[in-house]
Amino acid sequence: MGKITLDKVTKRFGDVEVIPPLDLTIDEGEFVVFVGPSGCGKSTLLRLIAGLEDVSGGQIRINGEDATLTPPAKRGLAMVFQSYALYPHMSVRKNIAFPLRMADMDQAEQDRRIDNAAKILNLTDYIDRRPGQLSGGQRQRVAIGRAIVREPVAFLFDEPLSNLDAALRVGMHHEITELHARLKTTMIYVTHDQVEAMTMADKIVVLRAGNIEQVGSPLELYRAPCNLFVAGFIGSPKMNLLTGEVAKLHDATTIGIRPEHIAVSTTEGMWKGRVGVTEHLGSDTFLYVHDTGLAEDITVRVSGEVDVKYGDTIYLTPDTHQLHRFDQAGRRISN
Repeated sequence: MGKITLDKVTKRFGDVEVIPPLDLTIDEGEFVVFVGPSGCGKSTLLRLIAGLEDVSGGQIRINGEDATLTPPAKRGLAMVFQSYALYPHMSVRKNIAFPLRMADMDQAEQDRRIDNAAKILNLTDYIDRRPGQLSGGQRQRVAIGRAIVREPVAFLFDEPLSNLDAALRVGMHHEITELHARLKTTMIYVTHDQVEAMTMADKIVVLRAGNIEQVGSPLELYRAPCNLFVAGFIGSPKMNLLTGEVAKLHDATTIGIRPEHIAVSTTEGMWKGRVGVTEHLGSDTFLYVHDTGLAEDITVRVSGEVDVKYGDTIYLTPDTHQLHRFDQAGRRISN
């Protein structure tokens, strides 16, 4: 069991309300990602669920039981922080065992859980090493192992990969996603990186200034962002948001078109423009196009390589079936 329900949960620091009354249901076994810009309240919300911050109002229920005033150690949750917080003088085995020893668990059960966690996380060969003898990714796996052995109701991850380099982050994305698939335990994961959110989540919760802007699967948010904030935040490169006459043609204040939904030609198209910066990534090429006659520059994503360079004239044609329309308040207009 691992269902977590927030009912009108609020957080204030003095007179400042950082989390207005908020409702959210996280179903058993879901991998839910809290995403948003710095200062949006995602880590605060995670800490409220963990019990590391007191709520100012509302109720938190875990598996139907009111846990609002329950101490963190009694909530059945395991948290993995941004810093590994490992004991440098202890071996991997002793670091993983630490919460079990604090709970006075018998040695046989400790050994069973430690060996199982080490096997799951490919740490068996490193079990007698100390943290200083491990890579950053291995140290993060030890921190996750310390959470696994508690056999929690849910795992809470607070930006656990931000200290790793780009290659290690990608590898750990896969490892955490596979871990969820094997354990089938509820996981809540905080990140400011929307690519992490899109690639890891069953369900994404987009936050801004403590408010939930939209909740849905990655593809739901990609295909049907509910407002301009979500449209501009989800997707990489981000959606082109266009105003002025081109939007009025579609009975909207703003229209959105994703970079991958724009065709490129050197001979004809709807918008004529000049190529600025090009980013060649091998599988994709990103073009940043200026002087289109629109109020905004255009970003285009082309599959594979494209034979254009800085200053070239090109023509762009958006796929009109992929346009997103928004009203004056920034809300999505249904097609």
